[in-house]
Amino acid sequence: MSQSLGTALITGASSGIGAVYADRLARRGHDLLIVARDADRLAHRAARLERDFRVNVEVLPGDLIEPDQLAAVGQRLADDSSISILINNAGMSMDGTLMTASHGRAEALIALNVLAPTLLARAAGRRFAAERKGAIINISSVMAFMPEVSDGTYSGTKAFLLNLSLGLAEQLEPLGVRIQAVLPGATRTEIWKRSGKDIDALPADSVMSAEDLVDAALVGFDKGEIVSIPPLHELGLWEGMNRSRLALAPHLANRRVADRYLIPVD
Repeated sequence: MSQSLGTALITGASSGIGAVYADRLARRGHDLLIVARDADRLAHRAARLERDFRVNVEVLPGDLIEPDQLAAVGQRLADDSSISILINNAGMSMDGTLMTASHGRAEALIALNVLAPTLLARAAGRRFAAERKGAIINISSVMAFMPEVSDGTYSGTKAFLLNLSLGLAEQLEPLGVRIQAVLPGATRTEIWKRSGKDIDALPADSVMSAEDLVDAALVGFDKGEIVSIPPLHELGLWEGMNRSRLALAPHLANRRVADRYLIPVD
């Protein structure tokens, strides 16, 4: 049992990126609290992880779109001092665009991709800050930079997670709480099939395995990165973009309207 390393709570842990995080953190010696809708898959995964890595794995079935079930996970984060890492991984895509997706899909997308990780981060962050330790890892996406590719809805939820992470880092890292946003590119997980998309239609060399993605993200975490983008080889592209974003700040508050918006005088 790994008392000293603490417990990692992982949402969306029954498959894909969340399942790989469970494997990798168990290998590191963390106990786990794994959350997903499919109780049977979670139980099977927990049994294997306990057998292979001799850690404690607790299963917490829950649908984070449902307010009462989300609240239960949040309360566990707030109350359980053994939990030292939150991995906000649960997410979904849409079966179409905002204009064509099936009824209720956009609402579910926002509930799972935005509301759930926000409330869980708040629950964990408050306790972690009081204890001056802990880590929150939010799984965003490179789509945060490319709203034109997915009509802005899915990518907007991922841009929210990136912004949330940057804001939390500003607030909580001085208090000893680690924050990381992980931005995967196209990654081979079940989210594609669930949203009616064929990942095999993409060029093979543009699709990363979930295993490689998580391994890289953990290297970034160990290095202290706040934003980790495993598919991006030219780090300077992100750094330049971020510098440009920060350079805007002094110019965004002004009593005087910019000249280009002045009403022309005849």
